[in-house]
Amino acid sequence: MSFKSAALVGAAVIAFIPSVHAQTKVAAAAPVASLVSQVDIPYQTFTLANGLRVVVHTDRKAPVVAVSVWYDVGSKHEPKGKTGFAHLFEHLMFNGSENAPGDFFEPLKQVGATDYNGTTYFDRTNYFETVPTAALERALFLESDRMGYLLGAITQGVLDEQRGVVQNEKRQNDNQPYGLLGYKITEGLFPAAHPYGHDTIGSMADLDAASVQTVKDWFHDHYGPNNAVLVLAGDVDVATARSLAEKYFGGIKAGPKSNLPAAPVVTLPAPVNETIRDRVAATLITRNWATPGLNDPAAASLDVAAGVLGGLASSRLTDQLVRKEKLFTQVSADSSAFAQVGTFSIDGLVRPGVDVALATKRLDEVTAQFLKDGPTADEVSRFVTSTVSRRIRGLESVGGFGGKAVALAEGALYSNDPGFYKKQLAALAAQTPATVKAAANKWLTRPVLAINVVPGDRDAYQEAQVPAAVPVAAAPEQPAKGTRGTLPAVGEVAGLSFPAVTRTRLRNGIEVVYAQRTAVPITQAVISFDAGYAADVAGKLGTEQVTLDMMDEGTTTLDSNALAQARERLGASIGTGMTLDRTVLTLGVPSANLNPALDLFADIARNPAFAEPEVARLKNQRLAEIQQELTNPAGIAGRIVPRIVAAGTPYEKAQGGGDPAVVAALTRADLVAFQQAWLRPEKAKIFVVSDRPLAEVKAALDARFGDWRGTGAVPTKASSVTPPATRPRILLFDRPGSPQSLITGAVSNGLTGTQELLPVQAANDALGGSFLGRINMDLREGKHWSYGVNGGFQRAEFAAPYLMRAPVQADKTGPSIAALQQDVKEFLTTRPMTEAEFDLSINGAIRSSSGQFETSGAVLSAMQQNDLYKRPDDYYATIAQRYRALTLPQLRTAIGQAIDPSRITWIVVGEAAKVKPQLDTLGMPVELVTASSLGLPAAAPAPAPAK
Repeated sequence: MSFKSAALVGAAVIAFIPSVHAQTKVAAAAPVASLVSQVDIPYQTFTLANGLRVVVHTDRKAPVVAVSVWYDVGSKHEPKGKTGFAHLFEHLMFNGSENAPGDFFEPLKQVGATDYNGTTYFDRTNYFETVPTAALERALFLESDRMGYLLGAITQGVLDEQRGVVQNEKRQNDNQPYGLLGYKITEGLFPAAHPYGHDTIGSMADLDAASVQTVKDWFHDHYGPNNAVLVLAGDVDVATARSLAEKYFGGIKAGPKSNLPAAPVVTLPAPVNETIRDRVAATLITRNWATPGLNDPAAASLDVAAGVLGGLASSRLTDQLVRKEKLFTQVSADSSAFAQVGTFSIDGLVRPGVDVALATKRLDEVTAQFLKDGPTADEVSRFVTSTVSRRIRGLESVGGFGGKAVALAEGALYSNDPGFYKKQLAALAAQTPATVKAAANKWLTRPVLAINVVPGDRDAYQEAQVPAAVPVAAAPEQPAKGTRGTLPAVGEVAGLSFPAVTRTRLRNGIEVVYAQRTAVPITQAVISFDAGYAADVAGKLGTEQVTLDMMDEGTTTLDSNALAQARERLGASIGTGMTLDRTVLTLGVPSANLNPALDLFADIARNPAFAEPEVARLKNQRLAEIQQELTNPAGIAGRIVPRIVAAGTPYEKAQGGGDPAVVAALTRADLVAFQQAWLRPEKAKIFVVSDRPLAEVKAALDARFGDWRGTGAVPTKASSVTPPATRPRILLFDRPGSPQSLITGAVSNGLTGTQELLPVQAANDALGGSFLGRINMDLREGKHWSYGVNGGFQRAEFAAPYLMRAPVQADKTGPSIAALQQDVKEFLTTRPMTEAEFDLSINGAIRSSSGQFETSGAVLSAMQQNDLYKRPDDYYATIAQRYRALTLPQLRTAIGQAIDPSRITWIVVGEAAKVKPQLDTLGMPVELVTASSLGLPAAAPAPAPAK
């Protein structure tokens, strides 16, 4: 079973019905060289007099431009005592500048920006946004203002606010199972004085010690234009880019040049073995080495080594230790190359009940055998093909976290070559078994850092100790006001051009919903079944999950490893997913390999084997995942919430991985029965977005699915549900040692997903639906008790309850619920949505539509949503008119009818000893929830012994 995306929640398997395709023969794939040649990002460069490097890529497919500014400053530049400063400053630069005061996100939202954020890592700090072409000048004004005119806007209040936010980001990450392992690996591989010897988030103590002067000094030393790269990618040409870059950045003076710190690749003098304890359900075994950086020739070889050893679904470790010997529930290997050094890691989750010493021994033996033999030519080719295919799909976007602008900026900053991505792909394509074996033996036979994470109590958590504020007699400080003028006006934003959607049918009646997108030579397809969590077997929760887990574990002609290999040779991604209402099987593949990929897709859909040994293994793996789920705050909350907002309805079945007792008792016959009843052609629709024309796509689908017939009666789900009435109370799940509490506020209502929910969604934008929503601005930006708070309607076909999610520092759990109660109540009564909030919501939504639907994946998702919610196929083509028809009174009324603040139930996952006294002051009953009260044992049943 391949690793699943958390966003998909489950996995899908299609029908166990023999077909004419019983002897699947996968056609040859397109040569790797032809795929590599398709990855091309033409660009031009120029440099301003102050040293700012500018890279421009023109892509006219949509009226948007990605703006990406990368600074040559990261945690590797931080001296002792200032760890976390680069990341802290990333946050400070979102709080406004001298000529654009206030939150940076507001003027971006006004113009419909998408994919806007910032990140910090060892080697860089970057800021990015994708804006309508008409708003490019505004984005450049904002970016240049925080580059050249920021210091006057940094006050003690701003520093205290963002320090608190960053410390809650640290708590949130640390609060996860295995959350402290990363620190141990970094500190173990590198000396404390090494530039890569501490993690980017920094220490609580160093963050506590930051002063206004020290952060201003940090900015002065690192954020000049001569330490930055500006990339513009999208609907822009180099002449326009040059004019605008000179206009907005040309007057900023150069600053001190960042010095590249000495960062040698460290070899440990001797092997190191450590064990740390954590509140986890399974032992994690890790092996770690420091390796060369991305500019070293070894980087490509080590990438391939990691993929063959533990990155591919067919990897050596997965096939031998997960599938065959069943010692681990999952294993992985990863090579992470940074600008100057890298790391290579091997991780394995030991299957509960398995002897850890035996698992460790076999992990090391399989690794040693790989080093002795090296990879095969087929393994190298499969990894390269899969990697290039992912890169093609990722480069459909001009911006964001991984689009074209990122590729160009990384090359410019790390390798002084915006086109370095081509050299990386060429290096991958040139790899041979000999080059991979040589690099692996050179770097992975050195002394290893071995760290095991075992179940147990964590050591005491290092909390923040921010010094008390010093009283100041003078008037409160005010940010300095700039003199550059106001934000540039925004011209007419081009409307969304949503592709035409066509419906047709295969000869057996399966409906095909198709749209064409030609930006990249990729085909994405989804077989969507009318099933989902609502179709799981009543009283036997988890039946569907395990059925779906079996999807890619073998067909009647290909076992699980052969199936994984066949996918990899084609660069095909075949995944699965499950929502409340639908179960899906998904395909993404370079269109050059579409026909052989559809052969595989059909084989998986029509001929799953459900082999008894694989059923036993996957049941045990699911049980292990349920155990892990019960150690994770979000996993625990996810089991409680459906019991609150969906009790007595089919949606109550959406409780994580299911009932462990049921999973343990499932038989092959149970899985086949579910699959034959629900995952069948009569309940399927096929959605496709491709660069290939409809006639070609339909013919290919008809040849493989057109004769598919189900057997037996076709089941139906409940056509409507009546949600239970929630009531004011607090359900507390005790999770000792948690530095944060995860708060979920849940309230049911009479809404359904098939209603027009645009009014309540537009209104909620100002409450919890965006970064600027009131609950986030209160708890994160105002009180800095959280890293991020959100609220929204959990839309399903027959329900749409309102849920809020707020991870908050443990000592503010009670006050946070009180604040949320007040924020929601005021929004619905005394302080309703304002005219300014209304304009921001409506204008932002209209102007952002082109950016939101830039990729074929976004179009494919929208097509499925339209179908589920019974909306016309041209719904998004008319979305601007729908937004313009809304009024402020309409939104106020709609949200007031959708949320009753007096009926919110609060679920808290945190340390009861710390938080219950806070909760007892809120005037609501506090009920303790335990695993047994959820119908679960304290831990899920232990998996059966390996066979």
